[in-house]
Amino acid sequence: MTERRRRGGAQPTSLPLSKENGGGRYPGFDVMAQQKHWDTATRAAIHARLHGQPAVRFFTQLEEATAKCLLDRLVGQRAEPGDTTVDLVRMVDTRLAENQTDGWHYDTMPRDSQAWRQSLEALNEDAHARFGRDFAECAYDDQRELIEAVRTWESDRWHDLPPAQVWSLWTRYAATAFYSHPAVWNEIGFGGPAYPRGYKNLGVDKLEPFEVRDARPSDDPLRRPGEARDGRSGVTRSTGRAGRGKESG
Repeated sequence: MTERRRRGGAQPTSLPLSKENGGGRYPGFDVMAQQKHWDTATRAAIHARLHGQPAVRFFTQLEEATAKCLLDRLVGQRAEPGDTTVDLVRMVDTRLAENQTDGWHYDTMPRDSQAWRQSLEALNEDAHARFGRDFAECAYDDQRELIEAVRTWESDRWHDLPPAQVWSLWTRYAATAFYSHPAVWNEIGFGGPAYPRGYKNLGVDKLEPFEVRDARPSDDPLRRPGEARDGRSGVTRSTGRAGRGKESG
């Protein structure tokens, strides 16, 4: 048993999710069963997310290792060898290598490519200062501690970057990659691309013939056993540290 497994209390989290980790809400649903209804370009794009991610081109070896652990921690991925997970780091790397940004960035931040390099370097500096090793070599709980320190940073600058906007950068890229993957679509019951077939049953609580109804609609995935609906522990609201504006690019 590794140090990361001993020190971190959480169990491995891979796909499909176990019921204990919130999975099984859409039993039997498989979005890839609908691929015959997609056009060739759409089908190729989705298959690439499953099987055809290109090699890393943007990140250095150290940046890749750091970003992989960071992205996995942000979305809750923690798997054993052989488990299915979303290859977030290569999806983010592809965006940065091809300059596929959101088309804007905060005027308090450098462009996304530089912001990623700078923030990953800063995360490693914190790891060495706190634990004497690279971020990727830190124990699971130590990685979470370092990430949480950025999220809750109280001053205006973290390694000469605004922490709230660093958090926005990390989570935007992580969420975009994670929720573009078919294995995750299965977990949330998303029917995949609507083009060119489209939808016919429009309206609240209307399902297409191929969709599956949520088996546990009353389960709130953000609530833990024993927590009140309005008293979720460990969840903090926005501190209001927003950038002054946005710039193109």
